[in-house]
Amino acid sequence: MDQAWEFFSTPKNLDKLTPKSVGFKITHCASETMHKGQIISYKIKVAPMIWVSWLTEISHVEDRRMFVDNQLSGPYKVWHHTHRFVENDHGVLMSDDVAYVMPFGVIGTIGNAFFVRKKLNHIFDERRRLVAEMLNA
Repeated sequence: MDQAWEFFSTPKNLDKLTPKSVGFKITHCASETMHKGQIISYKIKVAPMIWVSWLTEISHVEDRRMFVDNQLSGPYKVWHHTHRFVENDHGVLMSDDVAYVMPFGVIGTIGNAFFVRKKLNHIFDERRRLVAEMLNA
C-alpha cells in the first residue's frame, strides 16, 4: 500500500501513466505531494494540433484510501474522478470511478459515442498495463 499510495499521490507521476499518443502535459503543479485543495493544470490534445487547457482540483483525500479530482475548467462539462486503494491478499486493488458529462449537448453526446469514450477506455487500459509494469518491477 505504501508504494502504491506514494506513487499515485505524486501528481507529476500522472505523466508516466498517460500514453504519449494521448497528448497530455502537466503545465503547473506547485506541490510534489497531493493534498486537498491542490490545483493542477494541464494541456490535452483534443484533435490534431488542437490543445485545450484543463484545470483540476484535488477536492478530497483520505490517506492511503482514496482521493478525488474535479475539473474546474476544461474539455468536459463535468469531470469527477475518484481513485480508490484497497489492500488485499494479492497486494493493492486500485480502482478509478469517473463520472463525466460532455459539453455541447447532442454534438457532445455523439462525440462521446464515437471518440471520447474510446479514448478514455484506451487511457485507462494503458494505465492499468503501465501500473502493473512499474509497480511489479
